[in-house]
Amino acid sequence: MAEFVLKKRVKEQGLEKNFEIASAATSTEEIGNPVYPQAKDVLLAHGICCNGKTARQMTASDYAYYDYIIAMDKNNLRNLRYIVPDDPQKKITLLMDYTDTPRDVADPWYTGNFDATWRDVNNGCKGLLEHILETALAAE
Repeated sequence: MAEFVLKKRVKEQGLEKNFEIASAATSTEEIGNPVYPQAKDVLLAHGICCNGKTARQMTASDYAYYDYIIAMDKNNLRNLRYIVPDDPQKKITLLMDYTDTPRDVADPWYTGNFDATWRDVNNGCKGLLEHILETALAAE
């Protein structure tokens, strides 16, 4: 969800040429699978298409390539440590760290509540984009 929500927010601001946004799993469980049907339904209800997306696993080279590595929860962080044992550039954070309520994103696999996940992801992506834009302005 987060990949597509952030892409939509970036596009709404006319900044899509300045961003490359991709998601990757921290485990091998879903590799090759499309977006989970209930997640896809929630995205579509908000006008967001995710057709063609299939899961891939994060690699160590992703750390070097991307400016931000955003995890949804502490389990993702733990799994990331197997892929990227060290974070010298402090790229790895939790999505909800960019909100007023830092915590894990509500995981629909356990809660069954994809709407709660949507709210968390939407708020987290809003805060993340604001952070990125503020950081870019401060660097100028």
